[in-house]
This record gives sequence, structure tokens and C-alpha cells, in this order.
Amino acid sequence: MPVTLDPDAAAIFQAFQDAGRPAYETLPPSEAREYYRIGRVVMNPEPPAIESNEPLSIPAPHGAIPARIYTPTTLRRHNGLAPCLVFFHGGGWVIGDLDTHEVVCQQLAHEGELIVISVDYRLAPEHKFPAAADDAVTATKWVADNARQLGIDAAQLLVGGDSAGGNLAAVVALAARDNGPKLAGQVLVYPATDFAMKHPSHSEPETSVLLTHSVIKWFSNHYLNSAADIDHWKASPARAKTLAGLPPAYVLTAGADPLRDEGAEYAARLKEAGVPVTYRHFPGQFHGFFTMGKLLQQANVAVSEIASWMKALK
Repeated sequence: MPVTLDPDAAAIFQAFQDAGRPAYETLPPSEAREYYRIGRVVMNPEPPAIESNEPLSIPAPHGAIPARIYTPTTLRRHNGLAPCLVFFHGGGWVIGDLDTHEVVCQQLAHEGELIVISVDYRLAPEHKFPAAADDAVTATKWVADNARQLGIDAAQLLVGGDSAGGNLAAVVALAARDNGPKLAGQVLVYPATDFAMKHPSHSEPETSVLLTHSVIKWFSNHYLNSAADIDHWKASPARAKTLAGLPPAYVLTAGADPLRDEGAEYAARLKEAGVPVTYRHFPGQFHGFFTMGKLLQQANVAVSEIASWMKALK
């Protein structure tokens, strides 16, 4: 599939190349995390004004999962309770944190007029598969169980995330379908859905932009214990026996993205399984653009469309 970057995306890609930033796969995870954290200052747009931004501690078998709860100034309420998006940040299960995705969470809270809870799940390689998936499931269940105390309408609970976070949101949706809680929707922004990495977009030169083919393997090797994990639905949600019975999905893909084809295929399979799907493709963007609203207007378009989709859910 021929890919041509939008002019603004091409300019950012060139700037990254000119800056000579070391590739993540050449760094230890701790340094890669710091580079990613620093990058957000350049890329993230100005955050909207919100009512509150509070730390949250979610009990878990291993201790506690840090989280953050964002409450916008305008909140949709039904009987005093508000809808909520439980959000999982991207970063290949190795990098990323509450800070790297704070602005996009504030944007979604503000434009979606709902509470957003961002979850700081455990990262690899210190905590390999299925630690991140287990944390995502645990956190979502806890939010559902404590919804009323948090001012949340448990009937309007959604999950979402970008990249690795999209993978975790898809995994949580599968787990919740089988064991609860009932979810109202799932937002999958260029999600990783199949660790086999056999789709054409994983080998096309035009997709090796920022999220390169080699760094994907670096992320994968840090997260998975062995090749046997590839087939587990908690790693590869596309490997689940059936996708029937899942909540409505918004699935976003980008043209210059190694994960493009698996995201598109997952959306198609959800639809075939009878799941209501809104599929949105941004052909001229690369993987990672969603949080770059300071420099990429299409990122803000994506946020606004997702917010509108969440508001339209019944």
C-alpha cells in the first residue's frame, strides 16, 4: 500500500532524523523512557482547563497500581453519576507513563465531558507479560466496583488506549465480556492486536517511521517471555476464540504505521462478529501522532472525533 505522509507529519519525521536522537532499541529501557518523557514537552498541545487532576491508588495483588483521575469542568451526569473512560497509555509496554499521556487524557475528559482514569500499569522488562494486561484488567474491575464512590455511572464505563494501550484496552474488553464488568465501549487507537507481526504493514519500508520495524521487535522481546506467549489472547487479542459479544468499538489506524493492517483487520473482524464498529483511518499520519496535537492538527481531529463518538454512545 503506497504511503505518503501529510506535509506536517513529513516535517516532524525529518526533524526527528535531523535531531539525531538515538533509536530506542540502542538504549536501556530506563534511558528510552526518559527520551520519550522529554519528547512530550515538544509534541503535546496546551492542556484544556479541567476541574481536577487527582492521584489515585488502585489495590492489586502485587501492591498498588498508580493512576490519575481527570474531571472536566463540564461533566455529563445521569442521576448524579458521570461516564468514565479507563485509559491505558502507549509505549510498547516498556516506555510511557501517566505524564506522557496526561494532556491527551485531559483533552478526552474535556471534549468528551466525562471522567478519565489513566492507569500506570507495570512496565517490561522488569514486569513481563502478562503483568500489564493483568494490571489493566484489575484496574478496570476496581473502577467498576467502586464506581458510585468515584461519581461514575458503572453502566457508562469505557476502556481505551493508544498502541500498547490499545492492546490492553482490547484485552480488557475481552476479559470483561467473559467475567465482567459490562463495558459500554472500547477506544482502540492504532492498537497492537497480533504479536505474530506477519501483516504486510510490518515489512513495508514506508511504515518504518518513528515506530520502526526494529523497535517493535525490541518492545516485543522485552514484554513477552517467549514465542509461546504470541498465541495467548492476553497478548494478541486477535487470537481470541471469538470477538462476538464485545462492546462497541472505535478503531483508529494510521497509514505509515507497522500496526496498520492488524488494526484494520481487527476492526473488520469485530464488525463480522456483530460488534458495532466505527473505523477511522488517517492515511498521511505515522504511528504516535495521536499525542502530538501541538504540531499535528490531525491529532486534535482524532481526539475530537473520539470524544464525539463517546458522547453518542447510549
